[in-house]
Amino acid sequence: MCNRYVTPEEREIEDLWHIGGRNQPAWDRNVFPRGKGVFLRRSRDDAGYSRELAVGQWGLIPWFAEEPKLKYSTNNARSEELDQKSSYKDAWKRGQRCIIPARNFDEPNWETGKNVWWTFARKDGLPWGLAGIFHPWLNKATGEYVESYSMLTVNADAHPLMSRMHKPDPKLAPDKQDKRSVISIELEDVDLWLCGTIAQVKPLLRPPTMEVLEGVPAQSSV
Repeated sequence: MCNRYVTPEEREIEDLWHIGGRNQPAWDRNVFPRGKGVFLRRSRDDAGYSRELAVGQWGLIPWFAEEPKLKYSTNNARSEELDQKSSYKDAWKRGQRCIIPARNFDEPNWETGKNVWWTFARKDGLPWGLAGIFHPWLNKATGEYVESYSMLTVNADAHPLMSRMHKPDPKLAPDKQDKRSVISIELEDVDLWLCGTIAQVKPLLRPPTMEVLEGVPAQSSV
């Protein structure tokens, strides 16, 4: 599960994912849960197909919420449960999938007995395009929409690096820890992720491969 990531520069996002400048409202460079982040989605105003950037809260606000600040966390969503969890299943079934640009992201490592933060970047130097879902929540009091999104995760118990992250649960066997990883949508799969059916995109729900993933202990840890 990811609770902090760094966004790339706006120009890099526009160039890499072929998005024209839109004069978007400002977003956070260092994004934490319920912070303001940017995400890429299929344009909602284009009858054909184009991409657009949106800025919203990192933490999806489900349609049934009465206020934007929830009492529980929705910044990460387990991909295996998207069609079951009430907070996410509506957005998932509607195909409201997005890509979250990230220069790098952090995960906790507990192998020393304490939390040592690790930072993960791509070996090729490009930003990550992390899988997400979004939902424009209607504020019934004002009639305005509040954009929001969640980052998807997948089981990483068998992954050589991501399985080392997060605090282990002593009650569970080593191969049943349900260690989590973000999901990277590679450039060649962007259109499929944004436009494909649920059946078509399910094979993309996997951790980043070791060929692209690079993780090192961060300079500071807590």
